[in-house]
Amino acid sequence: MTDSTPIRVVIVDDHDMVRKGLAAFLKVKPDLELVGEARDGEEAVRLCRAVRPDVVLMDVLMPRMGGAEATRAVRESCPGVQVIALTSFQEHELVREIFGAGAISYLLKSVTVDELAEAIRAARAGRATLAPEAVQALIQATSEERKPGADLTPREREVLTLVVEGLNNREIGERLTVSRSTAKAHVSNILSKLGVSNRAGAIAVAIRHGLVTE
Repeated sequence: MTDSTPIRVVIVDDHDMVRKGLAAFLKVKPDLELVGEARDGEEAVRLCRAVRPDVVLMDVLMPRMGGAEATRAVRESCPGVQVIALTSFQEHELVREIFGAGAISYLLKSVTVDELAEAIRAARAGRATLAPEAVQALIQATSEERKPGADLTPREREVLTLVVEGLNNREIGERLTVSRSTAKAHVSNILSKLGVSNRAGAIAVAIRHGLVTE
């Protein structure tokens, strides 16, 4: 692509007014060209396969097929297409999901025209653009992932509560109506997930991080 070749853009959003607004914005930028619009993820995948755009402006929450699923399908069938998530939502689960699907950027719909134009140009060049809210969501998600005990199963949390109460494996098995060996296996898994070597360490981590209720 030369500098004089417009960046081919597809708009994906289930709201007509949003698509019209974005289309009007693209028309005033000589280096950007609208090559198609889609109302949901399924239409987006078909359209991208047909017109092979450079960049897709992808809504996140849509009927039939959401933005993350559509992004994944587009990236698999058209690896050269870059996807910018453009949404009103900033929940960290949505941020993680859309990036996991292969989006390069995440912007809120409150973004200015010039900011969006720069994000499209950056995406075409392989550079990411993140809304400050998205950055905070990713930081929060990373922090939550690192919190000790985040990966404990509901049953393991039950067992951990009993460990904190001071019960041994036999007593835990009796309380939960499972075998002693099963209780022992649960305790072993808990120690491993909490990164400790003994029950005392598990109790300390559980109390420090509020993993059990009083």
